[in-house]
Amino acid sequence: MSMIDHDKFQALVKQLYATVNELEDMFPGRYFTPDGHMVGSLGECLVTDAYNLELKTASNKGYDAVTETGLEVEIKATQSNSVAFRSQPQHTIVIKILRDGTFEEIYNGPGALVWEQFTGKRLPSNGQFQVSLNKLR
Repeated sequence: MSMIDHDKFQALVKQLYATVNELEDMFPGRYFTPDGHMVGSLGECLVTDAYNLELKTASNKGYDAVTETGLEVEIKATQSNSVAFRSQPQHTIVIKILRDGTFEEIYNGPGALVWEQFTGKRLPSNGQFQVSLNKLR
């Protein structure tokens, strides 16, 4: 990964989630939770920073980063209880982003073990298999 200011990056992520919490306190019953592309990009950056991986161009087919030895890593991030896969990755890291801007590692291992969860299942119409975090723990 290119040289980034790790402390500044972590502070910005924590600031983002602190802002979300403040907005939700200010407007009870409204949710400002980051989702979609933002969560995916945050997750990819959090993981590449924490695990010293090389982040690749966005929307690479099947992987988001590579290790120093060239292992392709698919990074999945969520704030809920499941993640989705379109294809079998070589290696997978799944994290849950917490409300304070930190994350919990849910799974870090071979993509084949994740892909086994989908054996015998029909591909959903959106082209993505869902797997619960509990099955990956």
